[in-house]
Amino acid sequence: MSERMATIRTFLERAGWSDAACRKLAGDASFRTYFRVADGDRRAVLMDAPPPKEDVRPFVAVAKCLAGLGLSAPRIIVQDVDAGLLLLEDLGDDTYTRQLAAGADERALYALAVDTLIELNRRFDAGGASDLRRFGEAQALREVGLLLEWYWPAVMGGPASAKLRESYADAWRAALPRMRGVADSLALFDFHVDNLMWLAGRPGAAACGLLDFQDAVIAPVAFDLVSLLEDARRDVPAGLVAEMQRRYRAAFPQLDAAAFATAYSVIGAQRNTRIIAVFTRLMVRDGKPQYLAHIPRVWRLLAGDLAHPALAPVREWFDRHLPRERRMAPAAVLK
Repeated sequence: MSERMATIRTFLERAGWSDAACRKLAGDASFRTYFRVADGDRRAVLMDAPPPKEDVRPFVAVAKCLAGLGLSAPRIIVQDVDAGLLLLEDLGDDTYTRQLAAGADERALYALAVDTLIELNRRFDAGGASDLRRFGEAQALREVGLLLEWYWPAVMGGPASAKLRESYADAWRAALPRMRGVADSLALFDFHVDNLMWLAGRPGAAACGLLDFQDAVIAPVAFDLVSLLEDARRDVPAGLVAEMQRRYRAAFPQLDAAAFATAYSVIGAQRNTRIIAVFTRLMVRDGKPQYLAHIPRVWRLLAGDLAHPALAPVREWFDRHLPRERRMAPAAVLK
C-alpha cells in the first residue's frame, strides 16, 4: 500500500468507514482523484486532493455557500483539510455528459442549467462575499499569458520574445475592461456538462447537481453562461446557444443587452485562450494528450468571440502573430 493510500485508509477509519470498499471513479485535469466509497448500504465519494498541489478549503467554502442558496452541491460528510481529503455526498452517476450520450432531452438539460445560474445570480450577494477571490485583470492576464508559455513554443518552435509578450498583454489590456459592463456574481468557473448532474426527484434548480467548483470566483454574471454554452468538449448547437442566452437575459430585464453581449464575448475570448494553453500544457507537462482533440473546437469558439468589436486589438494581434494556419492542435509538433 502506498503512503497516500495508507493516509486515505486512516482517514476513512477515523470517519467511521473502516470497512468501506473504494473504487476509483475518475481523475481530472488537476491532481485530484475521486473514489466511490461503499460500506453496506452507505455510499459516498472521496475526493483525494493531495497537498501542496491541491487545497480543498475553497471547495469546502463554496459547497457551504451553494447549500445555503438551496442549490445541490455535494454535502460534506467528513473533512480533513490538512490531508486534502473530503468524504462527500454521492450524487450518483447521471452527469449531463452521460445523460446526453444516452439521448436525454438536450434542451431540457440546458434550460435547467441556465435556470440554476439564474437562481444563483438572483440569490447570491456579491457585495458580501469578502472571502472569495475576485476575477480581475491580473488573473485574466496571467491566464491568457499561458498561451505564450505553452502553446506558442509548441507550434512555433521557440519562446516568445519580450516585445511580443508586451504587445500581447497590451492588446488584452485594451479589451478586458469591457467585460465589466455587467454586475458581478459567484462564478463556479467550470460550469459545463462534465460537472453538472441530473438529480431526478429534486425540485426546481436543485435538480441540477453541481461539481468541481473549487476555482469559483466573483466575476461578471456572463462568466458561467459562457462556460456552459462555449463548451470546450462538445459542440452546442447555435440555435440552442441563442435560445439559452435569451432565456438568461429574460430573467434579468434590467441587463443592458449590448453590455451583456460585450461581456460575454470578452469573457469567452479570455476563457478559450486559457483553455487552449492549458490543454497544451496538459500534454507537454503532464503527459495527458487526450485534451488536444478539443483544441480545434476551442479555436473555432475563440474566433467567434474575437469577431466582437470590443476585441479588435486582440483579434488583430492574433491575425498578425498567430494566423489561421498556426491555430491547430499541436499534437504533430509534440510527437
